[in-house]
Amino acid sequence: MTLLVHDRYCDEIDHQVKQLRAVVTSGADLSATVPTCPDWSLEKLVRHMGGALRWVEALVRTRAQENIPEDRIPLIDGPEAQGDPAALDAWLAETGRMVVDTLREAGPDAKVWAWAGVLNSGFWARRMTHEITIHRADATLAAGLPYEVAPVVAADAVDEWLQIVQWLQQTRPNKDAEELRRPGRSIHLHATDTGPELNAEWVVELTEKGVTWRRGHEKATVALRGPLTSVLLAFYRRLPLDSPELEVLGERELLEFWLQRATFG
Repeated sequence: MTLLVHDRYCDEIDHQVKQLRAVVTSGADLSATVPTCPDWSLEKLVRHMGGALRWVEALVRTRAQENIPEDRIPLIDGPEAQGDPAALDAWLAETGRMVVDTLREAGPDAKVWAWAGVLNSGFWARRMTHEITIHRADATLAAGLPYEVAPVVAADAVDEWLQIVQWLQQTRPNKDAEELRRPGRSIHLHATDTGPELNAEWVVELTEKGVTWRRGHEKATVALRGPLTSVLLAFYRRLPLDSPELEVLGERELLEFWLQRATFG
């Protein structure tokens, strides 16, 4: 699919950082467990996200041709003060400015090491857009706050997820990835609140040779229907399939099977 333009990704990272900062300063309990990432508190999630942005900023700024170890990234773990929303907010604000400025300066085509076959700064602008889009959902769930995302960003997040799962299956096969080969089985994702201009529908086929996918409206073994944001969060395992805004039609077991095995790892 056609990617968003590079500046759009940079704009979205800037927007998402501001939205995440709003969660930090909302009065939410930073020690609260994140329901969708139960090993993390809200503060730990924010520090993880900010650290990821600082790591990417260093990769792109230095045009790194290999991974940079985390211990070489200044302030990657965040401020020393624990449980201090003001300090966490200031660190996150600085982090956002750094990474957005660096990505804008680099443009989409600067050669940079990456882990998914696309070796340029454009990969990182897109990856960080969707990393923070999903982790902000984690944060808002933990804080009990509403969550929204622009439809074009949500649709591109589904595209990217499918592309990475497909790439991992082809290049780094493991047991879970191999089990995704189920000839004759398919999944249809259908956003019910968008118009034809966005074409927010997907068909995923689990073929003998691996996962294939395309945008479109087709009958499938199982369909997941609902508002685009809800479909996105369910597909990223952030929203239960039994949520009232979602509808599963057909072989639910196949969708559950996919969600268990389609991972980045």
